[in-house]
Amino acid sequence: MAGSVNKVILIGNVGADPEIRRTQDGRPIANLRIATSETWRDRNSGERREKTEWHTVVVFNEGLCKVVEQYVKKGAKLYIEGALQTRKWQDQNGNDRYSTEVVLQGFGSTLTMLDGRGEGGGDRRGGADFGGAPSYDDYGSQPSSSSSSRSSSSASSFSRDMDDDIPF
Repeated sequence: MAGSVNKVILIGNVGADPEIRRTQDGRPIANLRIATSETWRDRNSGERREKTEWHTVVVFNEGLCKVVEQYVKKGAKLYIEGALQTRKWQDQNGNDRYSTEVVLQGFGSTLTMLDGRGEGGGDRRGGADFGGAPSYDDYGSQPSSSSSSRSSSSASSFSRDMDDDIPF
């Protein structure tokens, strides 16, 4: 293979409120910890087991830092795309230490809130819309504020029982 790929995709829950720091020239840097869990049933005992991994995420992208600062709270479910980076640092005793982090920097980075704006820990489906774009429900139509104000235009007349005709 001619090239290589460094891409990390995580879907998990934020373990604590994000920490926002600023560089000397005022640019924000967001640090957060994300937990991913997998569950399985033990073959011998039959009981359910769970394993949780904690991931350190560092956001250098200024736009994403603003979203993290304003909307991401402990318990929020996030979808993240970034790259792995290992950095070397020294502890108080002068020993070399290494930390591997998921870094969101540049155009290849994505952060999507899966439980909506300001709903940390909620289980609402769909992502948050940051940028003024209209939000859409699971059927591709814009949700109305009340069920009686539904429009009968061709754009919003998408049938909600479409899946009844699918043969599988």
